[in-house]
Amino acid sequence: MNNEREKGIIAGKEPIDVEVKKGETYVWCSCGRSKNQPFCDGSDEGFSFEPVAFTAKETGTVKLCTCKQTDTPPYCDCAHENL
Repeated sequence: MNNEREKGIIAGKEPIDVEVKKGETYVWCSCGRSKNQPFCDGSDEGFSFEPVAFTAKETGTVKLCTCKQTDTPPYCDCAHENL
């Protein structure tokens, strides 16, 4: 069984540091088309991508993927280093 997900277009080649607040929910762009990277702006409509909602487990800075090739969405796993 193939568990690989379809990956979006490359929106950037570096992660974006984002300040998150514990308990708040954020919606990450998985398609790479959003003009509001790394967050979804609805540009995935009509494509086979779904935005990824996540709730911050603690307040602080997280690195969110912009290359959309991560295997740990929405977080950067350094996949951009292989582009």
